[in-house]
Amino acid sequence: MTSTMAGVRMRIVVASLVLVIVCLCAGPVAAQDPPPRIGPFVIDLHATVPKFPTEDVDLASSRGLNLSELPGRGLGVQIGAHLYVLRLKAITFGVGGELVTGTASQAPQAGVQFVRPTTERFTSIAPQLSFNFGTGNGWSYLSGGLGQSTWSLKLVGHDDSVQDLDRLKTINYGGGGRWFMKSHLAFSFDVRFYAINPGIADQGRPGSPRTRLLIIGAGVSIK
Repeated sequence: MTSTMAGVRMRIVVASLVLVIVCLCAGPVAAQDPPPRIGPFVIDLHATVPKFPTEDVDLASSRGLNLSELPGRGLGVQIGAHLYVLRLKAITFGVGGELVTGTASQAPQAGVQFVRPTTERFTSIAPQLSFNFGTGNGWSYLSGGLGQSTWSLKLVGHDDSVQDLDRLKTINYGGGGRWFMKSHLAFSFDVRFYAINPGIADQGRPGSPRTRLLIIGAGVSIK
């Protein structure tokens, strides 16, 4: 009987200790603050890699170039600013805008004839509407906007033509994410397509074709 009673007491003591531990652990969790909301604003600073077309015969013809003279990939920067104005269930709506610019160059290649050096530049500025998912500690987003861009493609040493200075209507759409390592500093990335309207004809050449340009960016966000 004594052994039985001792066993019961031991189980009661163990159960009591487990209950105390659970209460102690649950207390701080319950007391934790909820995650912060997205916003109220964020500024993005990204280095980018624009992927300029290399197989577009119409684009090359619009500038009097060969396909082998199209530069291809380049480097650039992307600056964005967004204000978060409304939260509806799991979605936070944001408004803002971005400036993106990128350049690429093509130098003559050893052993390849008739390849002249060229430079290519794309610059776009546009407002954006974003749909954001997550918390202030980190969130993903989908966004898009309508603005204007300029697209310069020319031989090195040549002046800009009318085509290079033409402002083209451009739709941008894409998405990305931000992860805050500190309360005001995050790592962020953005993958975006730019649907560019056809350009005007100039100097007896056709205008540049309707084109979709891909730009991938990564860097930091500040809030």
